[in-house]
Amino acid sequence: MRAPRPVPVDASPKFGVMHVKARLTSHFTVLGNQLTQHRELSLLAIGLSAHIQSLPPGARIGIKFLAQRFPDSEARIATALRELEVHGFLRRVRERLDDGRVVTRTYSYNQPHTGAPPNPVAAPRPRPRPVAAPAPVPVSPPAPVPAPAPTPVSPAPPAPPAPPMAKAPTAPQPPRPSLPSPTAPVAPPPPLPQPRTPLPSLLHAATELLAGLHHHTPRITLTTQDVDRLAPAVAAWFERGATPADLRRALTDDLPDPLRHPAKLLRYRLTALLPPPPPAAAPRVVPLQNCDRCDRAFRSPAPGNCRDCTAAESPLLPE
Repeated sequence: MRAPRPVPVDASPKFGVMHVKARLTSHFTVLGNQLTQHRELSLLAIGLSAHIQSLPPGARIGIKFLAQRFPDSEARIATALRELEVHGFLRRVRERLDDGRVVTRTYSYNQPHTGAPPNPVAAPRPRPRPVAAPAPVPVSPPAPVPAPAPTPVSPAPPAPPAPPMAKAPTAPQPPRPSLPSPTAPVAPPPPLPQPRTPLPSLLHAATELLAGLHHHTPRITLTTQDVDRLAPAVAAWFERGATPADLRRALTDDLPDPLRHPAKLLRYRLTALLPPPPPAAAPRVVPLQNCDRCDRAFRSPAPGNCRDCTAAESPLLPE
């Protein structure tokens, strides 16, 4: 059976777009003009919402997963997701499961939504059945009881005055910590690590690593002054045996969101995560040998004769 031939829908316009549509019976998604013709959403946000609408329930739509799927960066994808949240096309809610775990559920709407998201986990509780109240039982009033005659009571002697109670000693209150003044001087940060031997090759490799960090993580952008200031600390890491891969992992893993000061974060990590220096090599000890001729002990890397026996065999050697 041949596929239906697409036919132009509207051939009257003289310019502009001409729609050529074919009838779709599978693999299609219905989208509203409220999304596709939104005046305030970016094209990336509209396309991202259309992609999410076409996915099956339970599909992964994390920022890192979408950055691997599409050529856009993590920062642009995160900005588009925030646009969809602001305009009601997306909602991310943290929920606690029955086993105690906390997960993030993402709700995608095909039209702007401002109410609370549905909860597919919680099931409706059954209403309790009304219980009929028992019929009241008539109770006869009790018979009146005659009141007893009053008995004369002698007045009680006055009680002696109570002795004054001594006040319990109060425990001394600990001094309240004083809050630092807003104008108090702030302690300077610890100094950056410096290499013991600032070789030009180490400084050049450190400068190249810092200048190329934005290719691996677009959120880390450094100025020329930042690179020159941090290069000696990176050279100190190289001097202690760290590889470029170790440095990139230490500087770019688990970044805060949002990242406002990349240079300050790198300065802190280069100082706080500095690896220890390699252990010094132990001095080499020359082993003891026994002379093959006089059986006297002497130090030599190989067995043989001692110095005196060697000089006696070779009269040309100085004694």
